[in-house]
Amino acid sequence: MADPYATLGVARGASEKDIKSAYRKLAKELHPDRNKDNPKAAERFSEVTRAYDLLSDKDKRARFDRGEIDVDGNPTSPFGAGMGGGFGGGGQRGFRHDGFEGFGGQQEGVDISDLFEGLFGGRGGRGQPGGGMGGGPFGGMGGGRRPPAKGANVQYRLKVSLTDAATLAPQRITLSDGKTIDLKLPAGVEDGTQMRLSGKGEQGPGGRGDAIVTIEIAPHPFFKRDGDNLRLDLPVTLDEALGGAKVKVPTAEGAVMLNVAPGSSSGKTLRLKDKGLTRKDGSRGDQLVTLQVDLPSADSEAGAELAKRLGDWHDTRNPRAKLGV
Repeated sequence: MADPYATLGVARGASEKDIKSAYRKLAKELHPDRNKDNPKAAERFSEVTRAYDLLSDKDKRARFDRGEIDVDGNPTSPFGAGMGGGFGGGGQRGFRHDGFEGFGGQQEGVDISDLFEGLFGGRGGRGQPGGGMGGGPFGGMGGGRRPPAKGANVQYRLKVSLTDAATLAPQRITLSDGKTIDLKLPAGVEDGTQMRLSGKGEQGPGGRGDAIVTIEIAPHPFFKRDGDNLRLDLPVTLDEALGGAKVKVPTAEGAVMLNVAPGSSSGKTLRLKDKGLTRKDGSRGDQLVTLQVDLPSADSEAGAELAKRLGDWHDTRNPRAKLGV
């Protein structure tokens, strides 16, 4: 991936708001669902997402700006930039040691791979059959080569409804290569929960990296989360509250019947067992239903009928007495 700032089209000093705005615009334009016949768009979508994941993390962005990590979040070379120039392809910024100067990829008559293998133990070092340097200063390097690196991980964000999170409903996600897979949400899922999909990242010499899916639980129009419980304000009519009734109430899994006792007031909370969110142990929280007595407006037909029925009757109680007024 190129410089993440260039990938998002923002300056290095861009604010978090500018970075987020740039990402949203590009993600909407390049999303695989809108570019099913354009594999290049899917590749760009992956690059844009990786760039945003790096720059939206304050710590990673600062470390990248200081040159401590690369665009994939991996630590940069512990030997610094000088080694890169000394052993790179044709660079002239090398170092001087025992008469050797400015190593390129291969000097005339000298195979650099032979030098390294003799130094680090790849092909027979002095006095040791395997070439390992044993307990020398490069002990960890003696004996074999590093395994080929896997491809980069790919970051995804998946928005999940609050009711789906409560019931752990399966989710479908489209990967950067255009393929879709169904995900099973983990018990105890919360906003920010991450799921790792092994082998669903980018291809590399040592195999594919992973896909990291971050869950974002979307707000619901009438359910509110309260720990492992769901809260709901339920409107009831005056006659339902006074005389009692069985009323329909929505839950994450569909409507159920709820008994409203006679004389129920606004603010009374009823409990529906095991209708909340799924905990990590597989059990469920509850749904807490708070009654709200809904009176008709005075100029409505129902309001006029209610006023007619009440006539001159007045409630002589003082419901505010406990407030000292």
